[in-house]
This record gives sequence, structure tokens and C-alpha cells, in this order.
Amino acid sequence: MVDRLKRLLAIRYRISTQLYLAIGGAVALTFAAGLVGWFSFDRVGSAQSRVNEGSVPELAAAFGVAQYSGELTAAAPNLIAAGTREEFARISADIDRVFLEFKGHLALLEARYQGTDAEAMTHEHDSHGATLVADIRAHSDQLIGDIEALKTETSGSFALAEQRAALQTELAAVRAQLDDILAPAIDDQFFYTLTGYRDLAEPAAPRSQYFTEDELVRYRRLSEIQGSVNIATELLANAFTLSDASLIEPLKERFEATASLIERNLGTLEGSAFHEAATPVFARLFALGLGDESVFAVFKEELELAARQQDLLATSRSDSLQVVVEVNSLVSLTQANTQEATDASAGAIFTGRLLLAIIGGVSLAGAIVIVALLRRTLLARLEMLVRWMRRMAGGDLETTVEMEGRDEVADMAAALEVFRRNSLEAQRLNLVEQLANELQDKNVELESTLGELNKAQDQIVMREKLAALGELTAGVAHEIRNPLNFVNNFSEVSGELLDELQEVLEEEGIELNEEQKSLVEEITGDLTSNLERIRSHGLRANRIVENMLRMGRSSGEWLETDINGLVEEHAKLAYHSARATDAEFQLDIKEEYDPETGAVEVIPQDLGRVFLNMVSNACYATNERRAATPGAEAVGGPYTPTLWLSTQRRDDHVEIRIKDNGMGMPPEVIEKIFNPFFTTKPTDQGTGLGLSMSNDIVRRHGGQIHVNSEPGEYTEMIVEVPLERPSEAPAAPEEAETEEEEVPA
Repeated sequence: MVDRLKRLLAIRYRISTQLYLAIGGAVALTFAAGLVGWFSFDRVGSAQSRVNEGSVPELAAAFGVAQYSGELTAAAPNLIAAGTREEFARISADIDRVFLEFKGHLALLEARYQGTDAEAMTHEHDSHGATLVADIRAHSDQLIGDIEALKTETSGSFALAEQRAALQTELAAVRAQLDDILAPAIDDQFFYTLTGYRDLAEPAAPRSQYFTEDELVRYRRLSEIQGSVNIATELLANAFTLSDASLIEPLKERFEATASLIERNLGTLEGSAFHEAATPVFARLFALGLGDESVFAVFKEELELAARQQDLLATSRSDSLQVVVEVNSLVSLTQANTQEATDASAGAIFTGRLLLAIIGGVSLAGAIVIVALLRRTLLARLEMLVRWMRRMAGGDLETTVEMEGRDEVADMAAALEVFRRNSLEAQRLNLVEQLANELQDKNVELESTLGELNKAQDQIVMREKLAALGELTAGVAHEIRNPLNFVNNFSEVSGELLDELQEVLEEEGIELNEEQKSLVEEITGDLTSNLERIRSHGLRANRIVENMLRMGRSSGEWLETDINGLVEEHAKLAYHSARATDAEFQLDIKEEYDPETGAVEVIPQDLGRVFLNMVSNACYATNERRAATPGAEAVGGPYTPTLWLSTQRRDDHVEIRIKDNGMGMPPEVIEKIFNPFFTTKPTDQGTGLGLSMSNDIVRRHGGQIHVNSEPGEYTEMIVEVPLERPSEAPAAPEEAETEEEEVPA
């Protein structure tokens, strides 16, 4: 019994007991404040019941009518501004919702003067209020009718907008078709009038046939048609920018005159291919300007509809303003009846406030006492405990934690002291483990550095080998060049000798029988054919030597170069190089060159290195995948190494695509492939400089390289070369003369 009594007495020192007592006092004060509030609100409720049952419904209904009439007026412009049918439907749904609310409040306002509540009001108020409500109802009906009419008009505008958009699309298509027909016809006629060529593959016509007044008139008719087409399409396009319906008729008259001129000029070309191709397109153009649903008719209807919409908007604003004025008059009439009830409720509110202020003062005093007690018994000791914990977190584990008391904070201090002692022991063990880990990390770092040094050494050796190979290639190419010149020149001389032999036989009058003549013609024909083949292959070998020389020396010469030929030539060079290295190497090359690419001013030696490097990489990637694919060696097997080469002329650049179905690259490799010395090939097969140098060359030309790849599927290199030489590029030096040994004829 004594022990239990001691435990009960010890509870008073606990912080939880003190908090319970403080919370109980706060609950008691809150309950007292609630009683005061209930008493005050009861008195206020009695005073306000007269207002709630009398004037408030009338005021609420009046304010609702004013509010929703304003919302209807504000929503009307949104109907006109709706850009799509979905937006129009959404706004219409909102307006329908506002209609329901508006009509509901209007019905409540009318019921206020038709029910039993009107008996409690004075006769003067009843009569005046009923008159105002009748006026509000009349103007409200007019407002609703205006909004409904506006919805109907706006709904029809979408069909006109869709029709206008279709006409714009049709106009753009007709203009494009006319450009596609007219421009080639004018260019072909001009070229024929000057040169006599209808087709470059056929011989030119006599000057008396092509350089005539009829052909010049035909050219002039085509030019006039093109000018009239430009005027007609411009007139149709201008119709979409007009804001006044009175301006449409002058545009339409100008279009009719232009269409008449086109028909006259087109009639002079009847029977020609151009007339047959252009007549349906011109019929579409005339329908756009002169048909029943022409551009001018549709746009005129749109402008008239917009004018009607603006009239309805103005009428709806006027009706809404009149409704608000009459609602304000009704509100003023009703406010006089609510003032008396408001004064009665003010007295009850004052009494409640006074009592709540007294209770609040008592609560404040109690809170101050509670805070002072908690500060002394809890907060100060907790702050001391926090300082100890921060010092321990900062590494100070030597300070002893000591705190007097028999509450929860004293228990936490004792637990913190136990934690401090255990932490000292764990710190000693962690220091030993940390030293061992640091030593292991240093060993790993040294091994990594050694491996990188070995790779760098292998790359330097490979670069030296490539440099020596380049010098050897240049020397061999120079040595081969003279024998090739002999072969080419002697083949040409031999062909001339055969021609002279034929002439001598004819001049000397040597008679041969048919068998001898046939034998001589057969032999000379075979010799001529063989000499042509020798000369063709000699020239091809000479071009290969030229490319080898250009690859072996740095060149800064800007030349007009056929990009298609440059890509094709270096792709074949890379392919044959791969075949020479690996006899089993196979590659299916698919070429798609844009004939409009033409010649671009570039440094052909440097840009050729780019294509050579990229095709070589593609050969390597496809060969690696072939080696890794079981059964790929068989014809029609699961994998066929393929390379796609294509060119495309764009607005301001030429686009060259080199795509292979090799191993592909992950994104993290793509980010690094243009870095110097980065390579995914073994050390003896790549230096990591090819793509880096290629990127520098393309950027020197003002272009850029894009990479698309899917691991295990494909890699595509996209090279963009500007059509115009970059302004900062140096001027091309004069081409050095190359000494060649000539063989006299």
C-alpha cells in the first residue's frame, strides 16, 4: 500500500501528467466559450429569423437574377469566339445551365409576390415590388430570346468556317497544280525557242522551225497565263482578309476579268498537251471564284452573319443592363425592411463578444502560466539534451551526459550516455576498416591507370603504322601513274593506227576477196573493242590513283564536285578494301541517289575521307554481325549484310544517308563516338580518330552529322553539307600541275 502511494506521488513529476492537466484546463475553457457562443447565437437566430423568412429570399432571388443575367451577357461573346464545335457545345451547355439558374431565381422572385409572404408586407411595398418584378420578367424574356438567337446564328457559322477552310485548302492545291504544270511548260518552251531541243535525247530541230514568231507567241501566251494565275489566286487569297462585305464585289469583278483573259490565252493553245493537262485545273480555279459556293459568296455570307451577331450582342447587353437597374430598385426597397432585424441582432452579437473576450483573457493568462512551467520543466532540459546530441553528431564523444530528474527527459539523457559509450567503441573499429578500404581503392586505381597507359601505347603504335602506310601508298601511286599514262596513250595511238590502216587500204585500192575483207573487219573490230576496254580500265585505274594521292596528302582545294559520284566512288573503294582484307566478306549495297543533287563546292579529298570512313565502319559492323549470327554464311540465311546509300537535295543543303544493318550502338556510345581516340574496335583495328576527323571535316564545310541507331538492328549516319560554301572558308588555290610523261602519237 505504501509503495503504491509512493508511485502515485511520483507521477506528479512526469511531464505527461503535467501536459494532461494543461490540456484539461484548455478543454474546460473551450467548453465555457462554447456555451457563451450558443447563448449568443440563439439570440441572433431569433432576431434573424424574420430576415431569413422575409427579406432574404427576395434579396437572394433578386441578386441571382442580376448575377445570372450578367453571366448570360458575358457568355454571349464567348459563343462568337468559340473556335471549334466542341468548344461551342461546351459554352452552349454552360449557357443552358445559366438559363436554368436564371429562370429559377426569376420564378422565386415572382412567387415572392404571389404567395402568403406578401400578406405580411405593406400594400405600398407589395404594389411597387410587383411592378418591378413584372418589368424584370419582360426584359429577362427579351434577353433570353437574344441569347437563343445568337446561339442559332453562331451554330451556322461553323459550317461556313469549315467551308472556308475547305476552299482555302482547295485554293492551295489548285495553285500547286498550276505551278507544277505552268513552270515546266514555260521552261520547256523557252528552252526549245532558244535551242531547238524538245528532248535532250533527240536531235535539235532546225532553226527555221523553232526560232519562229509562232513559238515566241506560244511562249508569251504561257507567260501571260502564269501572270494571270498569280493575279487570280492572289485575288482569292485577298478575299479571306477582307473585313467589309462591300469590298468583295470589286474583287469578284477583277477575278472575272482575269479568268476571261486566262480562257482567251488558253484557247490559243488548244490541241497541245499543256491545254489538255491544264484545262481541268483551270476549271477548278474558275469554280473557286465564280461558282455557287465560291470564295466570294462564302466570305460575304460570313461577314453578314458576323454583323447580325454584333447586333444581337448589343441588344443583349442593353436588356441585361435594364434588368440590373430594375433589380437594384427592388433591392433598395427590400433593404429598408431588413434594417430593423439587423439592429436587433447587433445587440445580441455585442453581448456575446463581451463574454468571449472575458473567457479569452482567462485563457491567455492560463496559457502564459502553462508555457512558463513547460519552459522550466521541459524545454530548457530538451535544449540541453539537443546540444549534447549535436556535439556527438559533430564527433565529440568525450563529453559525459549527466542530467538530474525523474521524468522522461532524464531517462533520454541516460540512454544517450549509453549510446555515447557504444559509439566510442564502434568509432575505433570503423577507423581500421576505413584505412583498409582506402588502400584497396588505391590499388584498383593504379591497375586502371596501367590499363589506360597500355591502350594509349597501342593507339600511338597504330597511328605510326597508318602514317607509314599513307606515305607508302602515295609513293606507289606515283610509280603506277606513268605506266598508266603509257597504257592510255598507246591505246589511243593504236586506235588511230587502225583507222589509218583502213584509210590506206581504201586509198591504195587493194582488192580483197569477201573472206579476207570479212577477216580484216573482224580483226580490226576486235582490236578497236579491246583498245576501248583498255582505255576505259586505264582511265578508271588513273582515277583510283588520283584518289589515293588525294587521300595521302592534306588538301584545301574547293571544287565543284558531283556528290553522288563522290559517295559512290568512295563506297566502292571501302568495299574493295574490306574484300581485300577478308575474302569471305560480302555486302549488298543498295543505292538511291537524287539526280537533282548536282555539283556542290566542297573539298573532295576531305569529304571523300568522311564517306570512306563511314562506309568502312559499316563494313566492319555488318561483318561483325555476320560472324556472330549462326548460319549467316549460307545464301538466303537469317542475316544478309546490307548497306543503303542515298542522297537528297534539300532547300539549303544536301543530305547524304549511310545506313547499315550491323550491330548498332547504344545511346551511351553514340554520345562519345565523335570524341578523339574513342573506339569500340580492338586496339589493332581502330585508332578512334576516324569519326572525330570526319566530324571536323563536315563542320569545316559548314555542315553537321546526325546519328540514328538501334542496338542489334541498324546504324544510320546522316551527313548534311550546305549547298553554298561557308563564308569563312579560304579561297581555293590554283591547282598544281602534275607532271605526266606523254607518249607522242
